[in-house]
Amino acid sequence: MKMLSTARKSLTIYASALTLGLGAAFASAPAAAEESFTWKVQSHWPGSSSSYKDSLVRLQKVLEERTDGRLELKLYEAGSLFKAKDTFNAVSRGILEMGTISPSYAQDKMSLAGIASGLPFAFRNVWEAAYFHQGLGFEQMLRDEAAEHGVYWATDKVYPTEMVIKEPVNSWEDFTKLKIRSSGALQTFLTEAGAAASYIPGSELYSALDSGIVDGAHWGASQGASSMGLYEVAKYHVQPALNIAGTDVIIVSQKALDKLPEDMEKIVKQALDEQFWVRTNEYQYKERITLAKAIQEEGVEVNTLPEDVQQKLTETAQKLWDEEAKRSENAKKALGILKGYLSELGYL
Repeated sequence: MKMLSTARKSLTIYASALTLGLGAAFASAPAAAEESFTWKVQSHWPGSSSSYKDSLVRLQKVLEERTDGRLELKLYEAGSLFKAKDTFNAVSRGILEMGTISPSYAQDKMSLAGIASGLPFAFRNVWEAAYFHQGLGFEQMLRDEAAEHGVYWATDKVYPTEMVIKEPVNSWEDFTKLKIRSSGALQTFLTEAGAAASYIPGSELYSALDSGIVDGAHWGASQGASSMGLYEVAKYHVQPALNIAGTDVIIVSQKALDKLPEDMEKIVKQALDEQFWVRTNEYQYKERITLAKAIQEEGVEVNTLPEDVQQKLTETAQKLWDEEAKRSENAKKALGILKGYLSELGYL
């Protein structure tokens, strides 16, 4: 009996040691198996732009926190690695894991890019553009088209694009004399309307305004103008908005997404979906307080375009809408949805 008791005790000690050993092994296994990833992210925003911090740095922190540091975003401001218009191709090919762009920079690849950039004088309120994207399926249409190029598309926010100018517009003649920094569909629109619109990179925008190369520009609305120092050299903030649209987009390489574990891929996509609503709402709040501060502290004045100028711009805009529809069946479908929506709202 004594021998049996000793054998049982030895077996118990051995089993306990084995259990402890296996427990330690299992406890350390997840840590060893948790691979970490570092993504290069090329922005189209200069580091001084409000959206660089509020959108991109925010996303960086959210993803690092929610993945327990397993996904790190290494940020590069505009022009550091690629020109803004080359970012889509770099992400498509997997050279960059992530980037931010204006849809207009992808017009050679995306037939919906012009509509995404914002058809001028379409929406009157930010919520209308948000619902068009998320409630009427336009965001999914963009995502499907981008997927054909190996890109996961996520609109960062919808917001108004409003010009700043050095001298007020009080007549149609004043408007047609303007030289304006613009891009994408808005550049075409402003040129068609009679102004002289040209593209200038954000990093050169302040000096172009200051030196008189251009008389006005749009870089977002009041936040963009303020963060870029544009109110120092252009004291008139123009309303109504040229457009309200998803003018900033976060693009992710599908190759990079496919390399992530399933849980991390889910975190990335959820964070991008959340980003749209957080930034859209936050942007409107900051727009209001930024413009009020600029008026009070920098002597900025709101220049509301005369009714006849607005009417002529609206007529020009609607011709441009129809041109965008000719780009593809996809674009035609999207414009049809948009026009039906605007009719329901009583705008058409």
